[in-house]
Amino acid sequence: MSNGPRLFSLKGLLVALPVWLASMCGAFAHPHVFVEARSEMVFGPKGMLISVRQVWRFDAAFTAFAVQGLDANGDGTLSHEELQPLAKINVESLKEFDYFTFVTVSGKEQPFVDPTQYWLDFSDGRLTLFFDLPLKDALKVSGGETVLEVFDPDYFVDFAMTKENPFVLGNAPTGCKLKTQLAGPLDPNLAAQLSQLSPTVRDLPPQFQTEASTWSNEATLTCP
Repeated sequence: MSNGPRLFSLKGLLVALPVWLASMCGAFAHPHVFVEARSEMVFGPKGMLISVRQVWRFDAAFTAFAVQGLDANGDGTLSHEELQPLAKINVESLKEFDYFTFVTVSGKEQPFVDPTQYWLDFSDGRLTLFFDLPLKDALKVSGGETVLEVFDPDYFVDFAMTKENPFVLGNAPTGCKLKTQLAGPLDPNLAAQLSQLSPTVRDLPPQFQTEASTWSNEATLTCP
């Protein structure tokens, strides 16, 4: 039997984490994973939107579970090299969840291609995932609205954007502006209902799915 580090895909972590939490602390309501996020809309030299650059800082409980066995040299720290296999398998598994990132133009969702630039950092007991998510086709953004949303429709993962500059523009054409709308507090009645869900439930039951828009973080881009 191998004594090497255990590498979980994000899907595996999302399935296994609530079971571990329940065994440690009893029942837990949705959500089970908490992420502090910051998103950058990145433009190419021709003023086209080419990618979304994500920075996600995970909560301490999720981090503790994810990093078990990854300190290969036993020095008490986790280097980028030790974390890179975990970064790779988790970025690859994010595809199943649409990267929790959605870009639409005139209501039409735009596809992404697989990220090639990504890494994990570990500091102050927290993991932070960095990855650049390229759009399949560069988007012309002038004269209309482009909407970026960051959220988990199943609310297993709670995305709270950073207090300062939650959405930013990288190399955007002159005159482009962002209007943001962040997820607000959960309705108390809805929170009470979600608290009754088993900690092993990953997919949100249909009766709750109409509420998904209330926990979306949204940035609307307009350019002249």
